[in-house]
Order: sequence, then C-alpha cells, then structure tokens
Amino acid sequence: MLDSAGLDSAGTPAAPLIDPFARAITYLRVSVTDRCDFRCAYCMSEDMTFLPKAEILSLEELDRLCSSFVRLGVRKLRITGGEPLVRRDIMWLFDRLGRHLDGGGLEELTLTTNGSQLSRYADQLYKAGVRRINVSLDTLDPDKFKTITRWGKFDKVMQGLEAAKQAGLQVKINAVALKGVNDEEIHELVAWCGREGFDLTFIEVMPMGDIGPELRLDQYWPLTEVRRELATRWTLDESSHRTGGPARYFSCRETGGRIGFITPLTHNFCESCNRVRLTCTGTLFMCLGQEDAADLRAPLRASEADEAVEQAIREAISRKPKGHDFIIDREQGTHGVAARHMSTTGG
Repeated sequence: MLDSAGLDSAGTPAAPLIDPFARAITYLRVSVTDRCDFRCAYCMSEDMTFLPKAEILSLEELDRLCSSFVRLGVRKLRITGGEPLVRRDIMWLFDRLGRHLDGGGLEELTLTTNGSQLSRYADQLYKAGVRRINVSLDTLDPDKFKTITRWGKFDKVMQGLEAAKQAGLQVKINAVALKGVNDEEIHELVAWCGREGFDLTFIEVMPMGDIGPELRLDQYWPLTEVRRELATRWTLDESSHRTGGPARYFSCRETGGRIGFITPLTHNFCESCNRVRLTCTGTLFMCLGQEDAADLRAPLRASEADEAVEQAIREAISRKPKGHDFIIDREQGTHGVAARHMSTTGG
C-alpha cells in the first residue's frame, strides 16, 4: 500500500503513469456531478435527462479514486461538473483532498465553476487549499448571459467573482468563442479582465453532445480569427506561462494580464496531453474526443483495498490514444461529435 505522497512502506515511489506515447499522466479532471444550475446552449439541452443518483459515486468513493491517482503520480486535480458546487456536501471532498496538498503528493487542487455558488463557498475553498479557479463566463451582457445560460443569473455570478477575489482566489475567466453571440465583446472581455486582475482564456466550441449540427456549425468561431481580431487593439507577446492544461498563453501589454487560447480544432494540443477525465459514475475517459473508456466503479466497489483499482487505472492508461477526432468544417457542413454531453464528461 502507498501513502498519500505515492510512497510504499519502504519509501519507494510508485511507478508513474506513462501512456503508450511516453506522456506522463499527471493531471486528473474529476466530474463530481452531471447536474448544473445553468443550461448553457453549447453545453447541454434545456430539457436534460440526468443520471440516476444510484449510479453516481459517493463523495467517499470519489476521494478513494482521486487518492489512488495521486499515489500513482497525478499532481493536479481539477474538480468539475456539471456545476461541481451544486453537489451536496461538496466541501467535504475538497477538505479531504486538501490533505494531499499538505502531504506533498499533490501540487494543486482547483476547480472549474460557473460562479453561481462562489458567494457561498469561496472562503471555504481557500481554506481547503484551493488557490486558483476557472470561471466560465462568455459574455458581460446580462441579456446575452441569460440567452446563453438559459437559467443563469448574471448578478449572482458577479457577486461570486467578487467573493472569490476577497477570499484570495486567483481567477481565470474561460470564454467560449461563439460566432454571432459574443464576437463583438472580445475586446471588452480583455479590458474587463485587465481591470479585475483576472486571466482570460478563449476556447473553441467543442463538438460534445447532440445540440443540433446546424447550431454547432453556426456557433463555431476559429480562434485563429479571434486572435486576428484581438491584434487590432491589443499587443500580445508569447508567454512561457503554463498551468498544466492545454492553453497557450500570451501577455497583453496594455492590460498586464494573460490571455490564453484553447484550440482543440484549429490546432490540437494532443502531442503534450497529460490529462485524463473521471466521470461522476467512475468512468475514466483517456481522451476527451474518443469514446474508449474504463470502468473504475466496479473494482472500486468490489474491494476495500485499492490494488484492483490501481491496476485498472494502469491498464486504462496503456490504451490512451495519440489524439482526438474532433472535426468542425463549416465549408463542408460536417462535424465530428462525441456522443456524450460535456456536462457528463466533465468540463
């Protein structure tokens, strides 16, 4: 048995998780729920059918799985959803996982959120060891915000962002680039993030889940075009800044902030992928854009010991593919879509 720092009783480190392409797997994204208090148009249908609660891992089971990954060399945990902060008693899990920060096995514990619950949880997140969060926000226009999120309350998110700042959390805004929706706002997003002290990352819309092919094609805005438009007003210098994720960062001279770009379609980041995704049902996806997956719930529930779980994790990593199959071609009117919604896989 290994301790929280990934050492056995003799002090020997566990063998790291290395995939078939010699990439070390050090980053785990964990969806704790498929439920969300928003219904963002590019993410899910308004009339969603969520997973039965009986299929969802308990918080204790999620702690066991995450701890197994930490013992096997994962150094960064990102908690996602759905909206992770709507999960009942979620702070118990953050507090439990925080022990790996104290023990040295984990370098960072963070989360991606829509910001709706930050007023309630920001201080507790900081206390648990979270220092940096990603907040999904695609527009600064309250009316557009309502259209995009369907159920979201703009003022509540703004209050949550202020609470995060007051708690000492570093905030990065994630904005999905949506043609015909927020394409006239990108300059204001840059200026606003500069004033607030937030980093900003633009993300290409990802073909996840069935929301209608015409809508998907209409929304798609390549980040090559976004960067070209930003260059008309802002000076972006290449940056060596990295957060362990797929974003490529630039420093903005005028604001002093950082702007990142996540481009799964126009320039994929597969060659350096260090990530796997665990769903709230215990399914491990080795690639966001591929359907191959491993069931970790069965070995987890079959024994109180973790050897079978860790063996299943290693076997899954041995099947990690070289890259994804995302495709959106506006000229041909085609798109390759993963069948599951992003809220199921983990944002």
